[in-house]
Amino acid sequence: MGDQEADIDRIRESARALKRIRGTFAERANPAEGYGVGEIGSQKILDAFDKFGSNWKIHRRQLTDELEKLHGITKAAADSYDKIDHELAEALRRADEKGKSGKKGGGK
Repeated sequence: MGDQEADIDRIRESARALKRIRGTFAERANPAEGYGVGEIGSQKILDAFDKFGSNWKIHRRQLTDELEKLHGITKAAADSYDKIDHELAEALRRADEKGKSGKKGGGK
């Protein structure tokens, strides 16, 4: 098995970025929301924005759900890597200490 390395900080930053993106998606709705014909200039354009906003709301909800899942997966991955790294370091320290204490008692 080859050497593998995980950049835990990068994985954590990815998790944070996914959370921020999810928040942005959750907050954004119809780009013309709050505007009327006077600001937009045409009822036809306003109607198109309303239709877009309705469709976008459905797809945005699906995207935010998927982004939330990806955030959870990447955060869990970083947490798992941290835990495994800590456990491995502890096991190596114990093995090293055991090896040193075994050599003192009458080695070759």
